[in-house]
Amino acid sequence: MGVAVPKKALLQQQGIRYFTNKYLTIPMSVRIIAAVLLLVGLSSCQYQSSPVMPISVYFPDSLVNKPLDGRLLLMLSKDSTQEPRFQINDGLNTQLIFGMDLESTSPNPSVQFDLQAFGFPIRNLADVPAGDYFVQVLFNRYETFKLKSGHTVKLPPDKGEGQQWNRKPGNLYSRPVKVRVGGSPGLTLKLTQVIDPLVEPTDSKYVRHIRVQSKLLTEWWGRPMYVGAHVLLPEGFEEHPEARYPLMVYHGHFPTDFGGFRTTPPDPRIDTTDFNERFRVYGYNKLQQEEAYRFYQQWTSRNFPRFIVIEIQHANPYYDDSYAVNSANLGPYGDAIMYELIPEVEKQFRGIGQGWARFTYGGSTGGWEALAVQMFYPTEFNGCFAACPDPVDFRAYCLVNIYKDKNAYYYDSQFKKLARPAFRDYLGQIRTTVEQTNHYELALGTRSRSGQQWDIWEAVYSPQGDDGYPKRIFDKVTGDIDTTVAAYWRDHYDLRHILQRDWNKLGPLLKGKIHIYCGDMDNLYLNDAVYLMEDFLRKTKSPFYEGEVDYGDRAEHCWNGDHEHPNHISRLRYNTMYLPKILKRIEQSAPPGTNVDLWKY
Repeated sequence: MGVAVPKKALLQQQGIRYFTNKYLTIPMSVRIIAAVLLLVGLSSCQYQSSPVMPISVYFPDSLVNKPLDGRLLLMLSKDSTQEPRFQINDGLNTQLIFGMDLESTSPNPSVQFDLQAFGFPIRNLADVPAGDYFVQVLFNRYETFKLKSGHTVKLPPDKGEGQQWNRKPGNLYSRPVKVRVGGSPGLTLKLTQVIDPLVEPTDSKYVRHIRVQSKLLTEWWGRPMYVGAHVLLPEGFEEHPEARYPLMVYHGHFPTDFGGFRTTPPDPRIDTTDFNERFRVYGYNKLQQEEAYRFYQQWTSRNFPRFIVIEIQHANPYYDDSYAVNSANLGPYGDAIMYELIPEVEKQFRGIGQGWARFTYGGSTGGWEALAVQMFYPTEFNGCFAACPDPVDFRAYCLVNIYKDKNAYYYDSQFKKLARPAFRDYLGQIRTTVEQTNHYELALGTRSRSGQQWDIWEAVYSPQGDDGYPKRIFDKVTGDIDTTVAAYWRDHYDLRHILQRDWNKLGPLLKGKIHIYCGDMDNLYLNDAVYLMEDFLRKTKSPFYEGEVDYGDRAEHCWNGDHEHPNHISRLRYNTMYLPKILKRIEQSAPPGTNVDLWKY
């Protein structure tokens, strides 16, 4: 929200204090003419660019003369409330960022920042308006991976933070300094700070943590690679060593620990005046704690069914998770999770270990993953519950049809140039466009290395390029779509296309297992792809899919099928809301003679 500035102060900020002090002695006619000329001049020069000044970035002595690979990020902010590195996003309140690649660079002891570096939301440093800014630089470090394909790539490995460039342990950054852009002959910034390692979560009675070195991924990436999970154990797990349990796989973005589970009541000192802009409610932190404690009370109650829940950790050098499928650029994460991690979880924590006793669910990225793994491993799961899934039909890749549209950024038109929106609220108000969001990513990293949403779609779905990096689905600067890459996406990851193409084989294996939920005002327009998926599913025969597709009226991302509670509450109940349907499914489909009461006590 902006702050009102008095007219006099505003004129002074615009550099006309001398004029306003002097013109009182000028005749009226001259004053009028001068004022008109001044206002005309202000309208054209208020946002004039500033002279480009040389910027030197100094590295710590310990790194001098050592080859460095990574992305050097320069940030400028008008906001003094927090460091510039925490003010960069694709929304309306973003501050400025510019990025340049360093590859096998030896700072001796400094490097000159590229004044032509790609920036967001202002493209070039030369166009930054003159004025006072808080300036900071950060170095996102890359490491070298020698892939099984024979390619060598340089990428930012996850350090336990879930691919957050501004919080990644080991990354270097400078302290913010206040600088007058347009009034300084040069700028020197020193990378004196290092982001500390994270503290590993600890085990408790109910929550355990498992980490497995994957042979499949280690072979593919050419170095030790791991997958892991946060495991929620049922009440009575230690007291009933004979019991074996169904497994619920909760897919989603990178979890630092098992979320939404709290064994103590909400903190009475918690601030209840905080306002959550996304859900437009006050006291959201308290609501989260209340729901987490409510879940614990349910989980430990006498008649609550006993099962295992896991949240998977599969962050990789491109993103905070792998999308849980095999990929030409990320490697065989689907198989690593399905055949290495899940069996180890079931072995250590007494899972039943059969497909009829496994279910998967999640929202957004997790919604797409839940549906994808149910499709790609159809007999290994007995049902998926996919909420607000990422595009499940690439004819509606958000608002882009990658098969027919020529450009991802602008609607096809002979004369009119109309940008495609990328984010809206439930009233349709736009926050950013597809072009702006992708240019934000390009400032953070080239070659699909931004660690953001559009780049990970590309890294997961695209074939590997000649340079070892993902082939672009569209030019990141112009938005022009590559039809050959689009065809590859269709055949390998367009979930609706694959279902329709292979229904004769998949249909009998997926009967009754597919459940999809989405708000009809999803912020990312994901409901458009769900409509197309529903059109196909409702026409299925031999067999009919016998699942469910449902929509929330005016519901935003990430509506999950709950018509009784507001979205900010229902999204906190993923671990229990599908349970009645899961229990019914187990009773209907468990092998004959199975005693399903073994995990009820």
